[in-house]
This record gives sequence, C-alpha cells and structure tokens, in this order.
Amino acid sequence: MKKNNFKKLITAALSTVFLIAGCSSATTTATSAANDSSSSSTSSEASDTVNIGGLWELTGATAAYGVVQDNAVQLAIEERNAAGGIDGKEVVYSSYDNQGAPEEAAAGMSYLIDEGNDVVLGPATAALTFAAQPIAEKAEVPFVSATTTVDNATINTETGSVWEYFFRTSFQISFQGSAIAEFANQQGYQTAAVLKDNSTDYGQNLTDIFVESFDGEVVVDESYISGDTDFSSVLTNVKAQNPDVIFIAGYYQEAGPIIKQAREMGIDIAIVGPNGLGNQNIIDLAGAENMTNVYYVAHFVYTEDSPQEVQDFYNAYVEKFGTEPDMFSAVAYDAANMVMDAVDAADSTDSTAIKDAIAATKDFQGIAYDITFDAEHNVSAPAYIQEVVNGEPTDNVTIIEPEN
Repeated sequence: MKKNNFKKLITAALSTVFLIAGCSSATTTATSAANDSSSSSTSSEASDTVNIGGLWELTGATAAYGVVQDNAVQLAIEERNAAGGIDGKEVVYSSYDNQGAPEEAAAGMSYLIDEGNDVVLGPATAALTFAAQPIAEKAEVPFVSATTTVDNATINTETGSVWEYFFRTSFQISFQGSAIAEFANQQGYQTAAVLKDNSTDYGQNLTDIFVESFDGEVVVDESYISGDTDFSSVLTNVKAQNPDVIFIAGYYQEAGPIIKQAREMGIDIAIVGPNGLGNQNIIDLAGAENMTNVYYVAHFVYTEDSPQEVQDFYNAYVEKFGTEPDMFSAVAYDAANMVMDAVDAADSTDSTAIKDAIAATKDFQGIAYDITFDAEHNVSAPAYIQEVVNGEPTDNVTIIEPEN
C-alpha cells in the first residue's frame, strides 16, 4: 500500500476543451486511444477490440467531476494501447455527455450499450448512477463508478439484492460522514453548524452520519437546495450561534458561495466538508483568499515524494491535458485500469466473464489505494482529510482508516 506516503492533494483546473460531437444530447465522442482521434463508435467485430464506454458529466453543473474522470480514463486507455492493448486487442473508448441529468444518464447508458461497449465507466454522482443502473443490469453490461458514495448504491432497492453488474470503487457515505465527524472530534470541536443540501441523497445521508458520530452538539441545522445562491439568512443564524465548526454537506456549486459569504460576514471558524468540495471550482467560487481553515475529504493526495507510479500518472496527465489531475481523476484512472485488468483476466469480452473477473478483483494496486471488492461490490478505502490555506492544499493531511 502506498497511501501513507501521500501528503498533498493537487486540485485541478477544469479543462475547457470538451470533445463533443454533434448538437444533441444523444451524441458521443468516440476515441481510439491509440491515435486519439474522434469517430463513430461501433461494435467490435469478432471481438477484435475491447470497447469501453464512459458515461460522464462533460457539461452541466457537475462537469468539474465528470470531465477530469473522462480525461483520466482516456489516459489510462491510451497507455494500455501503447503497451499492446489487452491480449493484443486495441481498447476503444467512447464517452457520452450525460449533462448532469438523470434522463440523459439513462439515455446515455442505452446508447453506449447499443453501440456495443463491453463495460461502462461513470457517472460521477449518485442520482445519475441510479438512473443508469437498471438499464445496465437488464442488458447484463458491467458498470463501474469510481465516485458514487451513497450508501447501498450497490443494492437494488426493489429486490433488496446486490446489482449483479454494478460495482463502485469509492468509499461509502457512511464512512465519509463518520470520518469527517472523527476529524472534528480529534480537533476538539464542541459545537457545530450543519448546512446540508436537502435536495440530494448525498447531502441528507452525510448529515445523518455526521450528526450521529459527532461527539459535540449541533447548534445549527439548516438546509438549502441545489441552485441556491444567497445564504445570508442561514449564515446570520450561524454567526449568532458562534459554533466551533461548520459542516457543509453538499457539492462545490453551493459550498463555494457559502464559504465566500461566510468569510465576508466575518465568520472565520473552521469549515469541513465531503469529497464534493475537492476541486478547483470551489476555489474559484469562494475566492482563494476565503479558502483558509477549510478541510475536505479526499480520495487521493499527492506529493513530490509520492511513489514513482503516482508521479508518472501526474506528469502524463499534465502533459496530455495541460492541467493537474485531482482526486477524481486519480480514482477514475484506477477504475479504468482495474477494469482493463479484469478484461485481461477474463480472457474474453463476454459480459458475464468480465463481470465475474471484476467481482474477483483482489488487491489491485491503484495509485490512490488498493481495490478489493466485497460480496456487495464495495471496497474499503481510507479517507484523507485535506487542509486548505489560501486556496492551496497543505501538507497537513489527517488519514482516517476504515474499520475492517
């Protein structure tokens, strides 16, 4: 394991070049990583290729999560093809822009399946994953998300059984929420204000776990919904109660303005949040000068002292895309390589064989953490609590290990 060597998360600027063909939401960019060209995706003929689909938020409110993961998958596939592919077969990658909308995620999954993809990676967020799961399951196409964290995401709520063809390589919200609370407990915070996105399972579930695990008292419990921009009344209540820490349970789109407005109101207490706060966009929204005494959960951290394979990934990503990789790109890179190893182990593009090989994955050595699936298609992964000062990650990282 390499995780104890990591000390600094490099957050990345969002790439501004989106490779999107056509003009409707039902179009894709199909990339053969061997020559990095764009063309229409086609089914493999006599299994001469391995076809991998990407179902990502390339535009829309959560594009900061999707674009970097799409980039990382492209890089992983390009590297695999340069090394000879999988059993000599070229890996062909097709990405579909789900626009951050569940209906587009469902349409995109159908499209990628119809185009003959052997396995699909993505999306970045839970609601889109849920929209695509039944379609992948019915078609018996393996489906892997690197960042869906909502508890029980691998369970079909209608049947109560595990989705046979769906896997996720990230930790669960229950662990993430408890890790944030454990960090708050370690810091000695006695009182907390909770600001949660009440329009998402992500925000609601994180809040429930944090409140249950926090040793102190929650003196403010306020809600907002995705798209809100004015948090003055909520923050006025926070300032009046003067808690030790603010916990923001949501994504960067609202967390950025919350932090900015809090600091402008003179609220300079610690602010903690989940992995949804870990990207360059929140710094752009909040202002670097306001991003001090802020902590968030990271899947991956990087330093110049990181192992060579981590540095190789970092350098290759920067060279190809002109931006630094973030934690979302790192875990997507691992997921793509894990999937390609599984296809290699299956020695087949048969969907059942690939699914079984993914399920059998044990101690896959990723650049973020090792991957081993349990019976419910989940993994056990550490949480890194990353400090930010003046918009920059610091060397101050607290590692919270999962209980095994």
